[in-house]
Amino acid sequence: MKQWLSLAAAAVLVVSMNGCNGTDGVDGTNGVDGAQSSAVAKLSFAEVSAPVTDIEKMEIRTSPSVRNAQGQNSTLSFTKLIAASSVDNNETFGLLKDHNDQAITFSDGNPFICDGANGNARGSGLDHSSIVQKDGRIFMVSQFECEVGAMYGMELTQDTAGTLAVKPNTLKYISQAEGFGGWVHCAGITTPWQSHLGSEEYEPNARNFERDLNTTTMLSGDKNMDEVTKYYWQDANNTNAGANNNPYYYGYIPEVTVDASTAAPTYNYTKHFSMGRAAWELAYVMPDEKTAYLSDDGSNVGFFMYVADTAKDLSAGTLYAAKWIQKSAENGGAADLIWIKLGHATDTALKAIVATEPKFSDIFTTDTVQAGDTCNTGFTFTNTATGKECLQLKSGKETQAAFLETRRYAAMLGATTEWKKEEGITFNPQNKKLYVAMSVVGSLMSDSVGDIQNISNACGAVYGMELLDNNEIAYDSKSNAINSAYVVKNTRAEVVGSEVSYPAGSTYEAYSCSVDGIASPDNLTYISGQNSLIIGEDTSEHPNDFVWSYDLNTKELTRIASTPYGSETTSPYWYEINGFGYLSLVTQHPFGEVNSGDVDFSLVGTATETQKQSSVGVVGPFKYE
Repeated sequence: MKQWLSLAAAAVLVVSMNGCNGTDGVDGTNGVDGAQSSAVAKLSFAEVSAPVTDIEKMEIRTSPSVRNAQGQNSTLSFTKLIAASSVDNNETFGLLKDHNDQAITFSDGNPFICDGANGNARGSGLDHSSIVQKDGRIFMVSQFECEVGAMYGMELTQDTAGTLAVKPNTLKYISQAEGFGGWVHCAGITTPWQSHLGSEEYEPNARNFERDLNTTTMLSGDKNMDEVTKYYWQDANNTNAGANNNPYYYGYIPEVTVDASTAAPTYNYTKHFSMGRAAWELAYVMPDEKTAYLSDDGSNVGFFMYVADTAKDLSAGTLYAAKWIQKSAENGGAADLIWIKLGHATDTALKAIVATEPKFSDIFTTDTVQAGDTCNTGFTFTNTATGKECLQLKSGKETQAAFLETRRYAAMLGATTEWKKEEGITFNPQNKKLYVAMSVVGSLMSDSVGDIQNISNACGAVYGMELLDNNEIAYDSKSNAINSAYVVKNTRAEVVGSEVSYPAGSTYEAYSCSVDGIASPDNLTYISGQNSLIIGEDTSEHPNDFVWSYDLNTKELTRIASTPYGSETTSPYWYEINGFGYLSLVTQHPFGEVNSGDVDFSLVGTATETQKQSSVGVVGPFKYE
């Protein structure tokens, strides 16, 4: 079992690793595979106060110490690794590149850097960064959340005290040309086999694109698609070559593997078309290395499960969608889950289909929605992120529908598409629960019809999902066995935000969710063996976004980080690397998600361009023995 020991001379936390199967440096069980005692040690962070002064509101502030089971304290610090616009190895971190891997520039000649600065005029900025280990070396793969998605790799160094740093002259742009380009990269994970598994969020609406496309300009009025047309598919004369663009190029799960066999590593990129197409926040791989859960970020969306044919290989598998069977509407709600099979496919076959530049009308016939949300005979009513529709599947197009129009097809088959703003996912092997963040409980989740009928909560909730018991066989909705031992069977809110209204003129008047509770929970991670669920925020309900530690035993929340005004806390993620533990933290678009009516809006004018850059760093190190 794990046992907290005495402090090391360097004043870092020391913890026994007896009973753990490896330290591959990944979140939850993806490096510590769950072969541990059910006894869980207590990890207690010193709380970070909610910011009050202007200086506090403009800084990254993290917990200064942790207390172990014996009541001993050790110090913690935050180390910034790299920020957007940093230059190394003749590369600029966050610089976007086109389909020829050439730097994209604006009409004024300035480079297009996805830095999250300038009021989000340059996209949201840096999002998830995965730390991976290969051949005794440490690497980081980072992805950027702009319409034209970008990824960069770099090598990290680790000194004897556990301090991480970017190794000079190792920054490298990762080409995505083989996957038709990148798109609005959001969250991600480090897989159990030490690769970066990313995401492409807010897939373009192929039906609207086909309807609205101007075949002369190749623009459709869809902001994201038009940005990619103008910038990624531009030709050598800096004009658009948008005839190459297609909505079915985007909305998938990308993976980057690292070949560290040579001094200069190679980053290999692929898109997993067989994992389906939606507004992916992330895909979380379970300890069997073949089952993955996918969160669909948006309003009126689905929740999905993918089971690969072969462990450590996501290029072929079966895709499922969940159906919510309501049990309770109180405190975030509770339900049983049934899994509906959408189909089986391979990346190779689907990529060949996508390369033909299909249209929405190749897959579906549509009809007008009738009064009372009904459809004419032969059509199926759906209500998803793309609105209310009457759809009819064309003959022989089941595979295209399942994997290119995943959410629409799931709704047609009876899966629930009423979830709202699904975000981060993590797994706790001690209690065998999957945790999923829902940043808002609202829209179709909180109405009086359909599958989900919860009480609305603008502050959101984190849901716990129990797995089937070890001796249970999982079946889908048609009584076919599911080839996975990691199928979740129910869900219940574990942590729920609290809506409040502080009086005008009070310290927290800008807060519409309690300062002592979560608001719009976003990415999650589980600190291996310590019973601590880490919850990041992406919220406008707290003017400064927080990161929380939630004790799964005592149900206590502790604020462990505060990020600058207007920023989002992405990528809190637990890593174990060469005897040290780290909690990563990406601060996205500082001073970005704001409006002129905010109480603290004047801070935007005070902040420097450097302070506005998205960045990634780590809290720690925690030392293991």
